[in-house]
Amino acid sequence: MLCLAMGLLVAGPAALSLVAPTPAMANSVGANGSAQIAQAVAALRGIDTMRANFVQRSEATGQQVTGVLSLKRPGKIRFQYQRGYPVLIISDGKALTIIDSEVKQTQRWPIGKSPMGALLNPAKDVAQYGTLLPSLDPHVTNIRVTDRMHPEYGVMTLSFAHKAGVPGGMELVGWQTVDAQNRRTTIILSGHQYGVELGDDLFRYLDVRPNVRR
Repeated sequence: MLCLAMGLLVAGPAALSLVAPTPAMANSVGANGSAQIAQAVAALRGIDTMRANFVQRSEATGQQVTGVLSLKRPGKIRFQYQRGYPVLIISDGKALTIIDSEVKQTQRWPIGKSPMGALLNPAKDVAQYGTLLPSLDPHVTNIRVTDRMHPEYGVMTLSFAHKAGVPGGMELVGWQTVDAQNRRTTIILSGHQYGVELGDDLFRYLDVRPNVRR
């Protein structure tokens, strides 16, 4: 289960509609890429708080789980999985922590080194690390984010739907992660709510177990 959760952290959703670019599509991406990436960056930075339902799918195992995602800027996130699933993923704005209560294992990263830096790290410039990918749907923007200096962080492909009335005019509808072992995990978001009240306590994890290795 921890491997599945880690796959989430290290890149599109089934709805990404990625295709191999034809010359015409490549030219279109080149001409409009900077503007679309800039709009996506503005959309991410325009989110103060957000809550959404998610479905997580592992390509390797075929396993699917659901839950609720809570996001608060800067750098706070919580993946609350369905009842009975023993994993909790949480960031307090400084570090990202994965807790697997079944195997009693905890892993922790500074958000600057987290595979989810594209979402969490306010110093991470998606415009610098992002590449626009072609899409069959003109209303969907797909951006692949990777740090060439740190391939161990994995690859994350963010998928945005163009939508009026949401921050930046784009809604983050999901992403796919690919880790160093080429394991792919997909997250699909739905039921977005913006500007919801999210207390900081929601993003804190107090580990009361003795002698926990980090």
